[in-house]
Amino acid sequence: MRRLLHIVGGLLAVLLLTKCATYYQKSYKFQQEFSSGNLEQAKAFLEHNKKAEEKKDRLLYFFDRGVVEQMLGNYEESNAFLEKAYTFSQDFRKSFTDDVMTFIANPMLKPYEGEDFELVLLHFYKAINFIHLDDLDAALIEARRINVKLNEINDKYKYKKNRYKEDAFAHQLMGLIYEAQGDDNNAFIAFRNAYNLYNDLYEDEFDISPPIELKKDLLRSAARNNFMAELTEYEEQFDMKFTRDSLNTGSFVFFWLNGLGPVKSEFSLNLSRVQGDGGFLTFANEQEGFSIPYTENSSYYSTDPSEFSDLKFVRMAIPKYNKRMPLLDHGFLEVNHNQFVLKKVEDVEAIAVSTLQDRMLREISKSIGRLALKQATELAAREENENLGTLVSLVNAATEKADTRNWQTLPNSIYYQKLTLAEGNHTIDFISNGKDFPSDTVSFKVNIEKGKTVFRSYHTLESGPPIP
Repeated sequence: MRRLLHIVGGLLAVLLLTKCATYYQKSYKFQQEFSSGNLEQAKAFLEHNKKAEEKKDRLLYFFDRGVVEQMLGNYEESNAFLEKAYTFSQDFRKSFTDDVMTFIANPMLKPYEGEDFELVLLHFYKAINFIHLDDLDAALIEARRINVKLNEINDKYKYKKNRYKEDAFAHQLMGLIYEAQGDDNNAFIAFRNAYNLYNDLYEDEFDISPPIELKKDLLRSAARNNFMAELTEYEEQFDMKFTRDSLNTGSFVFFWLNGLGPVKSEFSLNLSRVQGDGGFLTFANEQEGFSIPYTENSSYYSTDPSEFSDLKFVRMAIPKYNKRMPLLDHGFLEVNHNQFVLKKVEDVEAIAVSTLQDRMLREISKSIGRLALKQATELAAREENENLGTLVSLVNAATEKADTRNWQTLPNSIYYQKLTLAEGNHTIDFISNGKDFPSDTVSFKVNIEKGKTVFRSYHTLESGPPIP
């Protein structure tokens, strides 16, 4: 009895811990300031809460500081925090205490280690910082790291791989950087890799076709390398004719980060027994349209289904994303009375959702192990005292929670446009609008030099509330 009381006491302590405010509940003011575009106030909030750097949500703190500093034009400071995020993710080790707490209660009690795609996209932000710092060599290293990281992540999964296994936009970014450095051969290879990935992966999985700007990039780089056979092949394939640029021109490359990415929440799967011969167990949620049979032949799971046979009620918490729809859905650049539409090249929301779906079986496997431990505790308590068993059952249900943390300052999607402009000073207007949202204009004054590339990026934050 004393041993069980210690167990119950421990579970109650865990319950108190899990009832504490989450990172985003505690940082609600930051989220409000950031999404409203009050970046100085958002930064001030983070600076006032520097202790977050030492706590279990430190990775999210590093992510958010990196984004805010970049949007304020503090590119070195941004990279300093993103490098901290990278170092933490590389050095992350699960302690025994974290594992025990996770199994007793829920994964919110351990340090947040980041979603796979989040650890990939931090390299995009670092690359943009280095581009603005005129360090194209460092930017290229970060762009390469995107697909290197994706390969590392997918190699560790023995069974189902992520659909997000390679990044087409990363190759396109590499091509633009190579071209800005005058490395036309590697630029062609990168543009070709990007085009193939948009065709073979992105079109089916993320509904993004090869943008026309990428096709122009591919034609131009083929011509610059005198790859005449490839140039002819792509001209026929794209139904486009390559036109050589004037000698006295340079390039303007613009990245539009639009809206805000999804917010994590959770839903419950309830365990029930299906009636009939050899009835089996199933975890299901009718409202979410989610059902997973759980039998002795479910080799993916390590826990015997019979361990749940005597349990009165079992609830499993599973993470999901609530989408935030951008209020702006159309953007273009205007220069010299000409307009150039921006095309979507990366759907961050779609990648987030697909990555979470792909790891669902892995998530459920870990959750089942946690539930099995709770089941054993409850059954032992019931053998001692039925009321004690009921108390343990209530605590178990109350502490069952999914990890609902995520990087919420990411954009919903990324757009791109590349312009060829004559030498000299130009004013370039970025105009964005939405169906029920007024248009907004941001102007960039740039000096174009012959054979040089000017890069700019801009993040519009206007988004609707999370959709359950």
